[in-house]
Amino acid sequence: MPSFLNKLSALFEQKQSATGALIALQSAGQPVWTPRDYGALAREGFMQNAIVYRCVRMIAESAASVPLRVHEGAEVLDEHPLLSLLQRPNSAQSGSDLLEDWYGYLMVAGNAYLEAVSNDREVLELHVLRPDRMKLVPGEDGWPEFYEYSVAGRQMRFHQAIEGQKPILHMSLFNPLNDHYGMSPLEAAAFSLDIHNAAGGWNKALLDNAARPSGALVYGGKENSLSVEQFDRLKAELESSHQGAMNAGRPMLLEGGLDWKPMGYSPRDMDFIEAKWVAAREIALALGVPPMLLGIPGDNTYSNYQEANRTFWRQTVLPLVNRTSSALCNWLDESAGAELSLKPDLNNIEALSGERDARWQRIAKADFLTTNEKREALGYGPLEEGEQV
Repeated sequence: MPSFLNKLSALFEQKQSATGALIALQSAGQPVWTPRDYGALAREGFMQNAIVYRCVRMIAESAASVPLRVHEGAEVLDEHPLLSLLQRPNSAQSGSDLLEDWYGYLMVAGNAYLEAVSNDREVLELHVLRPDRMKLVPGEDGWPEFYEYSVAGRQMRFHQAIEGQKPILHMSLFNPLNDHYGMSPLEAAAFSLDIHNAAGGWNKALLDNAARPSGALVYGGKENSLSVEQFDRLKAELESSHQGAMNAGRPMLLEGGLDWKPMGYSPRDMDFIEAKWVAAREIALALGVPPMLLGIPGDNTYSNYQEANRTFWRQTVLPLVNRTSSALCNWLDESAGAELSLKPDLNNIEALSGERDARWQRIAKADFLTTNEKREALGYGPLEEGEQV
C-alpha cells in the first residue's frame, strides 16, 4: 500500500472542484487473500498466526502423546517388533517426535507422508517426509504408481507397485475436488486467517507510523496549488516530525490553507477488536479446537474447561489417532501380521479420566454380568480358573 507521503504527490495532479478547493483522495482497495498453497499457508498460518500455531501444536502434541497398543484378538501384547519400531522409528527421533511431525504436517498441509526403510524381511526405520516436496504420480488405473520426492535439486522415486512392504504411507484429509491430495483445514479458514493477520498488521503499522491517519489533506488557499517550495517544506516536516513510532500522537500543525479531513473508518467503526476475535474463533473451529481452550473471549459454547477439553479429545484428537493407527497397521502388515491390530490406550489419557471412572463404576455395579464379562467390557482378558481378582 502506498505511504501517506507518496499520496501527497497527488497534489501536483489535482483537479479543481466547484468551490475552488483542491483535495487529495485515498480510495479503498480490493481484498487480497492468501494464496492457497502449502508454502503460503505455512508462512501466513502456522508461522505468523498465534491461533493457528497454538491449535496445530495442541493437536500434534496431544495426538502424539497417546500410547498405542498391539492387540492380537482380545489379547494385548506388551512386547512386539511393531511396538519397538514405533517407539524408536529412527536414530534421530523418538516415536512421539515422529508422530508429532506427522500430525503437524497433516493439519497444515492436509497430507502426511511416512517412508519405510526396509530390507527383504522387516522394516528397519520410519521417516516423516515434507509434503511440499512430495509429488504423487498416478498410473494408468488412476492409483498412485510412484511418489517423487524432490530436495536440493535431486529427485527420488518411491514405486508403490511392488511386492512386500510399500515404501510410502500417504494419509490425506477429505478433499471434495481432488482424487489424491487432501485439503488443509487452513484452506477452509483462509479468509479468517487473512482477517486476523490483517488486524495484527494494522496494530504494527500504528506503532511504526502512528501519525499517518486515513483521510485527505485539503488545500483551500487562494492559489490553485501549492508551490514547489511549500510542498518540499511540508514533505520534510512530515518526514522529520510525524513519521515513526517515536512521533506517535504528535499533533500536526497545518497552515497556508491546508486542512485535514479524516475519511477512513476508525477501528471502533469497523468493530475492530470483535472482528479479530470472530476470526480467531473461526480459525479454531476449522482446526477442531474449542476456543475456550485458547482463551478466546466471547465463547460460551461449553459450560466449563473440562467439558471443552473432553470435546477436543473426543472430536479432534482421537479420530486422528484411530485413523493413523489403522493406517499404520494396514501399511506395516508384513511386520505386524495379519491377526494384529494397533489401537490407542484410552486408559492412559488423563483428559478422559472422568469418563473412564464413570464407566468403571457403571460396569462394577452391573450385577447381571460375571467377573470375566466385566473384564472383557473394560478391555481386559478373562481370569484363568482359580485365579483371584
